[in-house]
Amino acid sequence: MPTLNEVARHAGVTPATVSNVLRNRGRVGASTRQRVLDAVDALGYRPHLAARALAEGRAPTLALMVSSIANPFYPEFALAVERAARTSGHFVIICNTNEDPLNGRAYLDQIAGTLSEGVLVTNANLDFADLHTTESRGTPVVLCMWERPNEPPGLPCVAVDFRLAGELAGAHLLELGHRRIGAIVGSKASGIHAARYEGFVDALRAAGVRKGPIKHAADTIHGGYTAARALLEANPKLTAIYATNDLPALGAMHAAADLGLNVPSDLSVIGITDIQLARDSRPALTTIAVPTVEVAELAVSLLRELIETAPRCEGGRANGPPMRTASSPRLVVRASTAAPRKARPE
Repeated sequence: MPTLNEVARHAGVTPATVSNVLRNRGRVGASTRQRVLDAVDALGYRPHLAARALAEGRAPTLALMVSSIANPFYPEFALAVERAARTSGHFVIICNTNEDPLNGRAYLDQIAGTLSEGVLVTNANLDFADLHTTESRGTPVVLCMWERPNEPPGLPCVAVDFRLAGELAGAHLLELGHRRIGAIVGSKASGIHAARYEGFVDALRAAGVRKGPIKHAADTIHGGYTAARALLEANPKLTAIYATNDLPALGAMHAAADLGLNVPSDLSVIGITDIQLARDSRPALTTIAVPTVEVAELAVSLLRELIETAPRCEGGRANGPPMRTASSPRLVVRASTAAPRKARPE
């Protein structure tokens, strides 16, 4: 592999000039710049990113921490992050914690501030103390998809009003005429989906409707399948199921099919997020769409701001960590919800 010194010799310039041309820095004449670029093309030179990071004390990459790359939401979000990062010349490293905080800590220790210039964090089950430690070492951190805009997390973040998302889901089912509604929450009672369920309950309470049976489950299709089957077997008169994410909602539709129920004639199902699978399922899933691309763009923009201002913010921020709030979630009506039948067999 050709070196920077070889490019310099080929172009008849100093290595510093080659470096300035490749980084678009300093004053380099047009003819000299073209000679350097021609030499780069002729030799097939490619910068060594790790060496540059060590030499300059900064890396042209951003780290994106995700809890499970097997969850189809995260590849979709990662694609949006990658597109946004490329506009500033950054690459993205995907760090899959596999829902293990120890894996997340290892990534933060080994990548943050060395291979990556900043860290974007989704719902990766990371200890906030580890994130604060990363910040204190000079590597900016931004939380993506923070679910409670009214409760700042103490770290820079991009927030989405997921309580409103749950409220919109509940209101849709109520408007269709459903009153016997089960719920599947894709986390523990105090977990990351709690606000989504609280919003759903708010909608029921406002309409004077008692909340129905609830199951907490893994945020997966299988978790939704198991939870929905248990709900429907124990409560055969349910006419609708609300799931706090699209994957459990898809699992609920699978469970309904295995129990001989038609969606939406016998059972309406609604989720939250609007992943591609929600659009491709049959029937297509009614869901509450969240602004995934907008969140990715806001998160990358905020992280870039923090990277640029980090040396000037060592004394702390007067107004606390910055928060950007994305557009409100919106209802997307598809084929998995309809008005309930007047009567349903036991």
